[in-house]
Amino acid sequence: MSSKSFLAGSNCWRIEPAERFAVIVDAADYFRVARDAMLEAREQILLVGWDVDPRILLDPDRVGQGGDDEPPNCLADFIPWLAKRRPDLRINLLIWNMGFIKMLGRGLSIFTLAHWRLMRHVSIRFDSSHPIGATHHQKILVIDDSVAMCGGIDMTCDRWDTPEHRDGDKRRTRPSGKPYMPWHDTAGMVDGSAAKALGELARERWHRATGKTLPVPSTHAAPWPASVEPLVRDRAVAIARTVPKTEGVEEAREIEQLYLDMIAAAKRFIYADNQYFASRRVAEAIAGRLRERNGPEIVIVNPTSADGWLQEKVMGSARAALLATLGDIDRHDRFDIYTPVTEGGKAIYVHSKLMIVDDRILRVGSSNMNNRSMGLDSECDIAIEGEVPGEADPAIRGLRERLMAEHLGTSPEAVRDAFDKTGSLIGTIECLRGQGKTLMPFDPGDWSDATLAIGATEALDPESVDERFEPLSNRGLFRGFLRRGTRQLFETVRERRRRRRERNRGRWKRKFRHFWDAARGDGA
Repeated sequence: MSSKSFLAGSNCWRIEPAERFAVIVDAADYFRVARDAMLEAREQILLVGWDVDPRILLDPDRVGQGGDDEPPNCLADFIPWLAKRRPDLRINLLIWNMGFIKMLGRGLSIFTLAHWRLMRHVSIRFDSSHPIGATHHQKILVIDDSVAMCGGIDMTCDRWDTPEHRDGDKRRTRPSGKPYMPWHDTAGMVDGSAAKALGELARERWHRATGKTLPVPSTHAAPWPASVEPLVRDRAVAIARTVPKTEGVEEAREIEQLYLDMIAAAKRFIYADNQYFASRRVAEAIAGRLRERNGPEIVIVNPTSADGWLQEKVMGSARAALLATLGDIDRHDRFDIYTPVTEGGKAIYVHSKLMIVDDRILRVGSSNMNNRSMGLDSECDIAIEGEVPGEADPAIRGLRERLMAEHLGTSPEAVRDAFDKTGSLIGTIECLRGQGKTLMPFDPGDWSDATLAIGATEALDPESVDERFEPLSNRGLFRGFLRRGTRQLFETVRERRRRRRERNRGRWKRKFRHFWDAARGDGA
């Protein structure tokens, strides 16, 4: 299929039609939808992931396990239950090889996997077919080549949450009983030829990891769950990959090119949910647009900090350095990063990997805005464009409004009204954010020179397989930037951004006084 925004062999691998395309928001729905889709499987389930935890509940709201004919709620029991009832069904799970190490610390999980492997219809493999230092990061579920899910959500612990992200939600606990922080995530869902193509991609990955060839299943129309309302119908879907270079495997950097092309294509705005902001190439592309007098507005929703001490040292320091550099370039106040918080002011972790340009182009998948996702880790994203090329698509706009409303603790209608009045993403956020569940301007905090230097060197976040072994002097975040000393720039821009925010917030308040008070509802 032809496309104005996507080009096979450049910013995507394939372009295939889907009769239905949906975006699942947050893992509470994802787990239920995945379960319902798997219940309709006839020949083949193929789950490719960074991690799988058999202890998770597919629906924490369900009470009890039900009778023999009702599917078990725990994944550990669901897989063998399904395999026993479908003699022609083959269930294949491919997990990053570090998942085996994780299993050793998960109670009886290793014995659960051993039980699964003893079943004739279930195959489990741990994928080590990637370069040293890389991860298998794709998150794909394909049922009979008829329906497929691709996004940021793994079927593992610490993922389940609802869009409300309630404080103290007792359902948001690990199998050990320990609570975890609120978690925001997204995944795409397709059927038709797009699902079949994702099945081909997943089977190719299986073959590379195991040396075994899986059969091609017969497609059928049954698996699409009735609970999922398609975002759009009859739309071309671009499938983009990152494939790291290894022996006998050609490198693919389609995901990186798709980021660059989408940033270049933006006319009005770019909205993104992403776990990280640490990619040099993405930051350089954004810098180029910020230098334009009439370039697009850019808003990124990030978590407050990375999930883990080492990740924060690497990705967090890189984000702080890039933010300072872009803040120095952003003379027209068109770039900002926000972080979501709960009603009680607790941080919501953003694990989603989604980008919307001008309500015309939408992408969702597994790739982060960091260097690893561009050339070192295996990734898969899917993308669509509006029905009328060059024009905003009502469905994509509705999704953006829904996501912004979730973050701001308001309604999609309020987001639409604010955007229609202000014509600005930042203006919309500033008019609607307030007390309780909301978006907060990102504050990078204080970083030492030594920690900033770690992120700037890309030592633990290389852009490719080859760069892992390059001298540090030949690489770094700032190869495409003009800059002063990082620390000096960081402190200067931090204070300037604070003053700009206060000034711009006052400007929005004066310009839209009546709307501001009505929209905020708290007199602020």
